[in-house]
Amino acid sequence: MSATSRTPLRLVPLILLALALLGLPLAALLARVPWDSLPEQLARPALRETLALSLWTSTSAALLAALLGLPLAAWLASGVGPLRSLARVLVTLPVVLPPVVGGLALLLAFGRTGLVTAPLGLQLPFTAAAVVLAQAFVALPFLVIAAEAGLRAVDARHLEAAETLGASPWLVLVRVRMPLARAALAAGLLLAWARALGEFGATITFAGSLQGVTRTLPLALFSALEEDPGTALVLGAVLVGLAVLVLALLRGRWLPRLGGLGEARS
Repeated sequence: MSATSRTPLRLVPLILLALALLGLPLAALLARVPWDSLPEQLARPALRETLALSLWTSTSAALLAALLGLPLAAWLASGVGPLRSLARVLVTLPVVLPPVVGGLALLLAFGRTGLVTAPLGLQLPFTAAAVVLAQAFVALPFLVIAAEAGLRAVDARHLEAAETLGASPWLVLVRVRMPLARAALAAGLLLAWARALGEFGATITFAGSLQGVTRTLPLALFSALEEDPGTALVLGAVLVGLAVLVLALLRGRWLPRLGGLGEARS
């Protein structure tokens, strides 16, 4: 082992404390999960309905984020300038913004008297569409940031060669640049899906928590904390399991053909 790869001994206590801070709460959660009754809990109609709704809305939100985010990421990756810098700030803002503020902003824009929906007579709040919109709002930055980084990292020589052969900007993007950045695009899509699945603040503010309509897994967990702690623990275990699945996919364990994403992140 080289000197540059050795960790100073005085840092070891802080490293262990950091790992304990991250690992002990999850260990405490998993230790309290009623594993013996887990199949029975998962078979409950209300829980299956909530799980199905969460998977549907988070997948829809991730696809909406991809539909809107990939063109935006391609534009951001294609150059620099004040307008692109402003757009990057706007893209990053939902990441650092408190989710409940995002939900309030969505309510003011798309609520009953919202800036966008009032003139059109649309009723979005407290519907499944509102859940998808709230989840897409918080998930879009994760896809755009990852996709822009991947598209920007593509070797310009490949793009210049395609242009020299007469390919249009559209063909260069969809036939050369995006395939070469497919690992980053897949990672961005997975991160967007995971963020949408775990969204709470914007969803409850904009869409509410109606069983079978807008109550996703995080909202159901929050509702069950006081009424049914056992169900809350089961829901927590489900969310942890889904998060581990996303991390496994991001590390390329089950996606070996995505351009060596696992090796790049190891």
